[in-house]
Amino acid sequence: MAYPNTQLLIDGQWQDAADGRTLAVSNPATGSEIGRVAHAGIADLDRALAAAQKGFLQWRDVPAAERSKTMRRAAALMRERAVDIAALLTQEQGKPLAEAKIEAMASADIIEWAAEEGLRVYGRVVPSRNLNVRQLVLKDPVGPVAAFTPWNFPINQAVRKIAVALATGCSIIVKAPEETPAAPAALAQAFLDAGLPAGVLGLVFGNPAEISSYLIAHPIIRKITFTGSTPVGKQLAALAGQHMKRVTMELGGHAPVIVAEDADVELAVKAAGGAKFRNAGQVCISPTRFLVHESLRHEFAAALAKHAQSLKVGDGSTDGTQMGPLANSRRLTAMAEFASDAVQRGASIVTGGERIGSVGNFFAPTVLTDVPLDAKVFNEEPFGPMAAIRPFNTLDEAIAEANRLPYGLAGYAFTGSLKNAHLLAQRLEVGMLWINQPAAPWPEMPFGGIKDSGYGSEGGPEALEAYLNTRSISILNA
Repeated sequence: MAYPNTQLLIDGQWQDAADGRTLAVSNPATGSEIGRVAHAGIADLDRALAAAQKGFLQWRDVPAAERSKTMRRAAALMRERAVDIAALLTQEQGKPLAEAKIEAMASADIIEWAAEEGLRVYGRVVPSRNLNVRQLVLKDPVGPVAAFTPWNFPINQAVRKIAVALATGCSIIVKAPEETPAAPAALAQAFLDAGLPAGVLGLVFGNPAEISSYLIAHPIIRKITFTGSTPVGKQLAALAGQHMKRVTMELGGHAPVIVAEDADVELAVKAAGGAKFRNAGQVCISPTRFLVHESLRHEFAAALAKHAQSLKVGDGSTDGTQMGPLANSRRLTAMAEFASDAVQRGASIVTGGERIGSVGNFFAPTVLTDVPLDAKVFNEEPFGPMAAIRPFNTLDEAIAEANRLPYGLAGYAFTGSLKNAHLLAQRLEVGMLWINQPAAPWPEMPFGGIKDSGYGSEGGPEALEAYLNTRSISILNA
C-alpha cells in the first residue's frame, strides 16, 4: 500500500500547516524517507482549539445513545480497514504486519467498549435529611481534552484516549507522534466517516514541547492525558498543575518478571518471551527484569535464549517476520550501551547483544544472565529486545528487588502456588500484574501505573471518571 503524506485534522478538514512546514517520515526497516507530515504552528493550534470548543458545545448535548452509535460505526470501519491500516503502520513504525493488524483490530474493541460504558455514566439521587429537598449528583463532561500519544502504539494509545473522551461527551485534540502519523490519521478518518461532528476530534503534529506547553496552558483545554516517559510526564503534570488541569499519566515502566521455584518454565518462557520481544521490546509494559529462582536459572535462561534465537527478524512487511526493527537509530545506540555496560559489570550474553546488518534499525533479540543490580539495564528501562536475568533464593528477596525501583507500571509472575500468587498480588507495587500469563490489557480492565509510572487509568470504568465533573445539586421544593 502506498504511504500517504499526512495533514492536520482541524474542524473536520484535513489541511496543511498554515506556514506549509512539514517533517520527514522514515521507514525504520530501510532508513529511507517514505512521506511527509504537516508541522503545526501556533496559528494552527489556535484554529484547532477554537474548533474543539465549538465541537464540545455540540457533542456534549448529543444523547449518550447517539454518541454510542457513532462510535460503533467508527469501530466497524476500523475492522473493515484493518489490513490497509496495518500496512501503513508497519511502514512507519516497523512492527510485523500481524502485530499491526492486531493493533488496528483491537482499536475497534476499545471503541465499542467505551461506547457501551458511556451509556452507564450515571449520577444518583441521595436521600435528603429534609423531605422537601431533592439531592442529586450529576456527571458532566469535563470539556475539551489535549492528548499526547507515543510512536510505539500509535493507534492503541490514541484510541484509548479518544474513545473515553468521546463516550463522556468531551471533544479532544490529539498531538500524535510525528514518526508514525498515518496510522492515527486513519483512526481519525474512521471517526469522521462514522459521522463525528466537525471539531470534536482534532489531530496535530509538530514540535512536541511547543504544542504541549501551548495546549496545556490554554484556557479552552480542561483535561490532559499523556503516555510517554516519566521525565516528560513529570514536566507536563507540573505544567498542568499550574493551570489546575485534570491529568491522566501513563508513564514509563521497568516490569519485573518473577519466576518462582514452582513455576512452569515452559509456560513462563512462552508467555514472557512472547511479551518481551513483541514490538521489538518497545512496549511500556514489556517484561524487562527477569528474577528467576536459583534452581531454575540455567533452564530458564537456555529456554529463553532458544526462543529468542528462533525469532525471524526483518522487515515487518515481509511474510513470516516475527520481530521488526527498532524505531530509530538512537535505540540501536541505547541497546549497545545497555549490553556493553552489563558485560563490563559481570553479566554474560547468552544470545544477541549486537546490531543485525547495516541497513535499518535491527538489533538481535538479546538475553543476558547473571546481571548485577548496578547494571544500567536493571535500573533504566531498556525499551528494546533485551531480557536481563538475575537469580534469587527466596520470594521475599524477589519481591524486594521488584519493588526497589521507582517504577510501578506492570509486573509478571509465574508460580504453581495459590499461596505465592496471593502474596505476589498483595506485595508487588505495580498497577497491573499478570500471573501465569502474558499481558492481557483488555479495555474493561484498568490500565495504568503507580509510583513514578503515573496515575489514573486508561481502561475500565475508572478511565471515564477522569473525563467527568461530579457536581452536587440540592433543590428545595418551596
